[in-house]
Amino acid sequence: MNFRTGRCRIVVGLTGGLLLSTLPLAAMAKEAPDTTSSASRHSFWSALALQGRSAPDVWSRLRKGFRLSHETANPRVAEWLDWYRAHPQHVERVASQAKPWLRWVTQQLESHHLPSEIALLPFIESGYDPTATNPGGAAGLWQFMPATGDAMGLSRTAWYDGRHDVVAATAAAMNYIQQQANRWYDGDMLLALAAYNAGAGTVNAAREAAANRGEPIDYWHLRLPAETMDYIPRLLALSEVVAEPERYGVVLPSIPDKVQFAQVETDGPLTLSMAAELAGVDPQTLRELNPGFKRASTRPRDDASILVPVAAKQRFLANLATLPASERTVMNRYVVRRGDTLSAIAARFGVSIGEIQRENGLDGSTIRIGQALTVPSTSLAQNSHR
Repeated sequence: MNFRTGRCRIVVGLTGGLLLSTLPLAAMAKEAPDTTSSASRHSFWSALALQGRSAPDVWSRLRKGFRLSHETANPRVAEWLDWYRAHPQHVERVASQAKPWLRWVTQQLESHHLPSEIALLPFIESGYDPTATNPGGAAGLWQFMPATGDAMGLSRTAWYDGRHDVVAATAAAMNYIQQQANRWYDGDMLLALAAYNAGAGTVNAAREAAANRGEPIDYWHLRLPAETMDYIPRLLALSEVVAEPERYGVVLPSIPDKVQFAQVETDGPLTLSMAAELAGVDPQTLRELNPGFKRASTRPRDDASILVPVAAKQRFLANLATLPASERTVMNRYVVRRGDTLSAIAARFGVSIGEIQRENGLDGSTIRIGQALTVPSTSLAQNSHR
């Protein structure tokens, strides 16, 4: 998001592959060229893309909400269009990562009356990976810095980081962009997006400098940090590629225009592994849908909501309603004190040493004073040791 000091970021995708994010154009252009002839490749991918357009999907919904001018004749945008044409696999790879989230993000933009091109910002910010972090401190799908996240109500605790919570962070991003547009720029969305990247102070100073030079104060005439100079052209170019993927040799993955997940209340603390069992889904699925939780558990002292696949919602709620309190395993955060042993801590919380070792990645029984451990227990055991 904003206030980053470095220009080169690499984020790790859910599939384990590395995705380029916010790299200088010259550096990105060094990728190995496609040896397939341009004409044959364009014809082949165009045919596939046309075959996949028979049923409505999220891409169609996204295009309907496009409201920005993509400025394809602008040299700064054209440079990025050339890059995307030369590297279609980059768009395809990130688009695959966007599958769980793109429809929902697009819907949120619709409800906020914002241009749907903004749904493509996470392509640039995080590679659509909600677990992405930046050495400069930015985190999540929308790459909020800690202070900005705090200001937008994204709480951070030992158990939870709202910047990684896609539902919470998306709402915060929409509100932040709208605030910038309305407070400083009379609704000018390009300036608001530039402020999202560089900070309103930087953009406002650049506008003042442009005015002093006798130049216009719109985005295209500002002298901004190099990353922000690329930020808007890159977004507009990507939007144009999504608008006409076959023209650029890109095959977008099919994403049905259907609800992907549902938000459900847990009625108390719950581990994600238990939630997965109640929902009848793989635990990894629950972890990927709920990246805001840092300890594979909801917050221990608060009721919480979690995301589950929409098809599993009713099964989860039915099983949760019959779950005995004694079986509601939760995670506790325990700080090791002088005289503690792993066996004593395990006995205190009514779990085995092995369970504590698994939750904390411990190979042996050595622990140190001040070390924070994640300790599973039943809710009854937790209540007796608060």
